[in-house]
Parts: sequence; structure tokens; C-alpha cells
Amino acid sequence: MSDLGVVERLRAAGCVFAEEEAEMILATAAGPAELDLMVERRASGLPLEHVVGWAEFTGLRIEVDGGVFVPRRRTEFLVGHAVELARPGAVCVDLCCGSGAAGAVLLDRVEGARVHASDIEPAAVRCARRNVEPRGGLVYEGDLFAPLPRELRGLVEVLVANVPYVPTEEIGLLPPEARDHEPLVTLDGGADGLDVLRRVAGEAPEWLAPGGHLLVETSERQAETALAVMSAAGLVPRVVTSEEWWATIVVATRP
Repeated sequence: MSDLGVVERLRAAGCVFAEEEAEMILATAAGPAELDLMVERRASGLPLEHVVGWAEFTGLRIEVDGGVFVPRRRTEFLVGHAVELARPGAVCVDLCCGSGAAGAVLLDRVEGARVHASDIEPAAVRCARRNVEPRGGLVYEGDLFAPLPRELRGLVEVLVANVPYVPTEEIGLLPPEARDHEPLVTLDGGADGLDVLRRVAGEAPEWLAPGGHLLVETSERQAETALAVMSAAGLVPRVVTSEEWWATIVVATRP
């Protein structure tokens, strides 16, 4: 199959960025048979990252297995702020880590960072271990803070929690790639989308060091409620937005 043939098949399947996707597939396929299979899987609606087995995130190649949440490009805005806030040697935690993209970036960009990551999904944990542990971090399986070493309490300087924040009734409005191929637990944030955020905010002060930061991604319309949740937990929050990334994050600091 020619390069042009790949682009045409992807475009016919409705892939908006057919040229860019063809480039990734062509760079990954080991031969004509695998190339044909990859194009067929992508044309059937499988997320591109699940087809090729990786995603580019802040310039890093992050392995992404089938059934694992795909790191979003807008989340680079969140992780970029986490990197800016982390001092050399900082103790960092990546909650709801998925593929471990945030943890991998912190290890790559922050000198001497000590990174611990956790996720409740076994498939995500297996994937994250391949992205995080070779870089020097540790990944645990369990619900939010539960599997983390107790000795981290009060020592975490940067806590990234890319929690699910889609309201339950809006799951059906997501693109098929997300709602059909990513675990529901990574998307569904409850009635108003902030159920998991409330749980994280409630426990975060016990884990953060004085002056430590909790960073979460949310939507613009949820930001005011997210601020109230953080404040009620005893944190000092602020909203940061980016039109370029279409991203809204809340950065909350332990006094």
C-alpha cells in the first residue's frame, strides 16, 4: 500500500488528520501486512494511539495499550505547570495516572524528581510501569492515595491528579473513540463531573507538604465549583486557562 493509499483510506474513514495519522502508522508498521491491519483497525474507529501503541506527549513517546486512557494533548498544559512548580529532587505524585504520561514527563524534566504514580485500572498500571519505572519512578495499583507508601504523607510537593471530570449524563456525547475504547472509570466524574475531584481534594492536605501544590484539569464551566471544593478542603486555589490548549486547570496550594 502506498503512502497516498494509506491517507486515502484514513480520509475515507472520516479521519480529520489523515496525513498526520498516516505518518504515525507508516513509521510504526513493521511490514505491509501489519500496515494493512493497522489502517483497517484505525478505519474501524480504534483510537490511533491504540493502533500504533504509543502517543506523543510533550515530545516523549508514551506507550499506550488498548483499553488504556489516551493522554490528551491539552493535558500538556497541566503537566507543564507541574514541571514549573517542581524543584530539583521534588517528591511528586501522579494520581489517576493512566499510561503514566505525567509521571514520565516529571521524571524527564525535573532533575532528581522522586515520582510515585497510581491508578485503579490494572491495564493502566501495567502500561504506566513501562513508561515510569524505567525512568526511575514507582507505580502502584489501587484507588487514589490508598496504595501509596504511608511515609509520603506530608512530603508531596507536586500532586498531579488528572481525575475524570465528564458528567455522567454527558458520557454519551463523547467521541466514539473515547466512550467505546477507554475505560468508563477514566471518564465518568459523576453527576456534576467533580466526584473524584472532591475525594482527591479531601485527602490532599494530608499528603501535601506545606507549600505543596495539587494540580487538576477541569472544564471552564466547572472551574468555579472546583475552586469552592479546594477552598473547603483548606487549600488555596487559583484557575489557570489557556486558549491555545483549550485547557482549564486548578492549582491549589497547601498553606
